[in-house]
Amino acid sequence: MLTKYSLLLVVTAVSAALFHPPALSAQAGGELPAYLDSKQPVEERIGDLMRRMTLPEKVGQLNLPCVYVNELGKDIPEKMEACRRFAAGTYTREIGPGCGFFTLANEILHNGARQQAEYFNELQKIALTQTRLRIPLLEDEEGTHGAMFPGATIFPEGLAIGSTFDLDLVRSVYAAAAAEARAVGIHMLSTLVLELDRDPRMGRNEEAYTEDPYLYSRIAESIVQGAQGTNIAAADKVIAVLTDFPTQSEPASGLERGAIELSERALRENFLLPWAAAIAKAGALGVMAGYPEIEDVPAHASEKWMNDVLRQELGFRGVVVSEGGGFGTLVYEHIVRTQKEAGALALKAGVDVNITYEPAYMGPLIENVEEGRVPIALVDRAVRRVLDLKFRLGLFEKPYVDVDRAVRTVHSQAYRDLALRAGREGIVLLKNERNLLPLKKNLKSIAVIGPDAENLMNQLGDYSPHKILQHVVSILEGIKSKAGPEVKVVAVRGCGVLGTDKSGFAEATRAAKSADAAIVVVGENQGQNDVDEEKDPPTDGEGHDVASLDLTGVQEDLVRAVYETGTPTVVVLVNGRPLSTRWIAEHMPAIVEAWRPGERGGEAVADVLFGDYNPSGRLAITIPRHVGQLPAYYNYKPGKAYWLRDLKRGYVDMPATPLFPFGYGLSYTQYEYSNLRIDPPQIHPEGMARVSVEVKNTGDRAGTETVQLYIHETAGPVATPVKQLRGFERVDLKPGETKNVTLTLTPEDLQLLDRDMHWRVVPGDFEIMVGKSSEDLPLQGVLKVVP
Repeated sequence: MLTKYSLLLVVTAVSAALFHPPALSAQAGGELPAYLDSKQPVEERIGDLMRRMTLPEKVGQLNLPCVYVNELGKDIPEKMEACRRFAAGTYTREIGPGCGFFTLANEILHNGARQQAEYFNELQKIALTQTRLRIPLLEDEEGTHGAMFPGATIFPEGLAIGSTFDLDLVRSVYAAAAAEARAVGIHMLSTLVLELDRDPRMGRNEEAYTEDPYLYSRIAESIVQGAQGTNIAAADKVIAVLTDFPTQSEPASGLERGAIELSERALRENFLLPWAAAIAKAGALGVMAGYPEIEDVPAHASEKWMNDVLRQELGFRGVVVSEGGGFGTLVYEHIVRTQKEAGALALKAGVDVNITYEPAYMGPLIENVEEGRVPIALVDRAVRRVLDLKFRLGLFEKPYVDVDRAVRTVHSQAYRDLALRAGREGIVLLKNERNLLPLKKNLKSIAVIGPDAENLMNQLGDYSPHKILQHVVSILEGIKSKAGPEVKVVAVRGCGVLGTDKSGFAEATRAAKSADAAIVVVGENQGQNDVDEEKDPPTDGEGHDVASLDLTGVQEDLVRAVYETGTPTVVVLVNGRPLSTRWIAEHMPAIVEAWRPGERGGEAVADVLFGDYNPSGRLAITIPRHVGQLPAYYNYKPGKAYWLRDLKRGYVDMPATPLFPFGYGLSYTQYEYSNLRIDPPQIHPEGMARVSVEVKNTGDRAGTETVQLYIHETAGPVATPVKQLRGFERVDLKPGETKNVTLTLTPEDLQLLDRDMHWRVVPGDFEIMVGKSSEDLPLQGVLKVVP
């Protein structure tokens, strides 16, 4: 049976004119306005439309408010009505009809894809029939690890995705998120994070994928290719909105919104590279401005970064949206006193759209123009960018979605299967003494212990939907299902993620003593809007920073207590940041890093524990022994290597080496590297070289190895890292099978940022290192670059 909106869609396909009043389809003389003529060039359509717009209508198009703001109501009924009126331009007299909405479905549409598609269609109909110019709405939603609305597929987050080293998987995950979003009527996916994860103390870094600029650049390209593609008018593509430019991920003291006290060289050598890949190479059309100050200027007011670098250097051609409350950064950083002043500076810097109902881009902006403080040309510039996206998305021709198609698309079996694949590939086996894993099939009893064995939100991660409609398989449920009904599985929480309560220890140790094996699942609490923070405070996620990377509460004491029973014990970590689990790494025989493994993470963990999936994840971030080692990333400069390696010095109180290095990960089989070839062995600066190796599976199980290629120039005009990842490839190998892997080095891979801040290839000798991780590189050679 057709709903009223699926019927509208069918009728629209036959005659779009039915949804446009006569004033829209033709002027008095019967001539179609140029901006409604799809045969006209986009630039001419934009120009025609803008000539018809009043200043309040223009400013209306610069407002895409997050529906969680109190200005749009205190509860769901109030917000639903407010959104209708905001779309019609009757909610406030300050501005004309709004541009659209941010995170609407997640906030107020909790009944699934049918309700979401129908309501978005309703809003579009309001915009197209109740406003003077009939400009369609632009809808935005978070998309960090899947479209963030109830019912959408929840994929693994951050470091779980990064640790797959699987670019095809990355493209597929974000293509799925885009398809689900566009199906219900969402056109942009935001918080696609491009910030190097270089200070895991900051909770928001949970949303980031890796510490490494090269790996991040490849991930960034893949995200944009998957989500946005080459045609944003397609029914399964969205605008990729990248977060936060230029960075906020290594702030002072590791605290949210801390100042970015990095040199321009550091920013350009490392942090800017993923942005360049996503924008200059993949063509991303959305950017969110960051919170922190960069070079003492808040990003929202920085013409250098938001215009000169972003648009002039990187060639960005899309829209820049504000952060939540982002104009307020100019006030609390004491740059200006008022939102009115903040709006003038931000618009000049190049921030196009306001997402949180801040006054900066509402009535006060109109006053700024009328008073001559802001040129109308700056308003027009931002409006043009917004309208350009609406035209290129095809919204003027196809504003509605097919409701039944939305229901079929969202959380389809194919996307659920993809979530399982991603969960499996992101798991990293950190330790496996005496081949304790995989668990034997003849176990009669298993004790599953720990606070994260059944905590679904801790498994899902930050930026997951407020309301979870689908069944999420916990780690405990996954173990029970995999073990089968003949195996006795006893579950004991033992303790919380936080707190000092050890009253559950006795039950936990009794369960462990009577079991053939124990699995202890510990980690972090997830920061989430619907978590009771007084009862169960979050320890990770946006706005939840830490001073220590150790396990919180008495979790380590719980692990020790289980260990002391003598029962073979596996530790499973569920966390968004690397944890400095020194005692566990030294004493426990088996450790599995699951990260935030998503909605099918329980099945994925169980598949690894029981050997139905051979772990293939490799660490996308260095795991330090202690927070005092930060920054701990692997690609440090030679001075540190000289102190540690040549002088054999380090910290007085503990080794300076990491707990587990970047690129590391074990398998249930073994791999052997041989026959390194560099062809040609000598090139000119503009040349390319192929690096080939042979990899053999020497074990008795099929597996997937990630071959990693690192380089280092032995002498140059500036200090460069001791090693830099410059290539990787996942290789599937059967027992006894050997495959040849060839990776290509280009001038871009060999270049450095010279003393004059120019990228160039400097002739010299490049060490070539190939192997299993940043610290396990058995094959080494030299590539000569000659003038």
